[in-house]
Amino acid sequence: MNEKTALIFPGMGPSSFSAVGKFMVLDPYVRRLLPLADEALGYSLLDRFYESDEEYSEYTQVAFLVNSLALAHRAEEELGIRPDYCAGPSFGQKAAAVWTGSLDFPDVVRMTAELARCEQEYFSAEHTDVVTHTVMRVPDSGLQEYLSGLSEQGHWYEISGRLDDGFVMVSLSDRLLEDFTSSVSAMGGYSMSTMRPPVHAKAFHALRRKAAEEVFPRYGVRAPRIPVIADQDGHVVDTADAMRTMLLDTFDVAIDWPAVVNSLVNLGVRTVYVTGPENLFRRVQCTVRNFDVVAVDPKNTLQKMLRPVRTGAPVL
Repeated sequence: MNEKTALIFPGMGPSSFSAVGKFMVLDPYVRRLLPLADEALGYSLLDRFYESDEEYSEYTQVAFLVNSLALAHRAEEELGIRPDYCAGPSFGQKAAAVWTGSLDFPDVVRMTAELARCEQEYFSAEHTDVVTHTVMRVPDSGLQEYLSGLSEQGHWYEISGRLDDGFVMVSLSDRLLEDFTSSVSAMGGYSMSTMRPPVHAKAFHALRRKAAEEVFPRYGVRAPRIPVIADQDGHVVDTADAMRTMLLDTFDVAIDWPAVVNSLVNLGVRTVYVTGPENLFRRVQCTVRNFDVVAVDPKNTLQKMLRPVRTGAPVL
């Protein structure tokens, strides 16, 4: 079997203008996309992103989308990548939809902004005390014992994502967060980020329905040009209906990154290109253990752009 490649659009982590603003101003691939994004939105994305102080505002989300796609275009033109498969865990689904031709870029820009407002409206009234907290290096037995204890005490929780062994996203009440993080530490694990609003839980089915009724009817989803690997269970998405379902599943179905990895391995993928401003999916052990990983991110790209040019030496 010929070794195959995949393009991975990462899920969205905390992002800010201070972290990626300089890259966005200087990168020629971003500059190609910004006028299209501004026209779709009806405002200057850079200006709104600069003024935003929220980690997951609509401006931050659209900026993340633009940066991820710009980096993919850079990888295509400068590294010559021609991926056989595409995957986009969590928020990365949106960039994957554009890259594979399921949706046009202006439509996904508008959809991203509309869905951000839809989520904000929903969580301002529902599940107002729920967060999604990510932990790593937590023994499975210890975590399960702790979560079982929550259930016995009448508390609600859901697993919102599995990223690797002992690396999980848990949605629960923020009143339980301090005890949860202390317990994780006592198990020898580590707490990472806390997401507000929360994500990927069956309890948010009404949000899925709201998005399906209020946002998605305005956008026609097409079949992808190359197969997409669904982030919920690793199945191959190659029809318009399956693509639309995957995009809606993100609201109320947990992600399973190891399942995506296993699917890509079984399909013969040996090299993955991760294009986006993040350092999570490209570094988890199930990724690095199975693939040659090529990261194309704003920090490294900006360093190359600003590197002094030596006479006679080409700059990539």
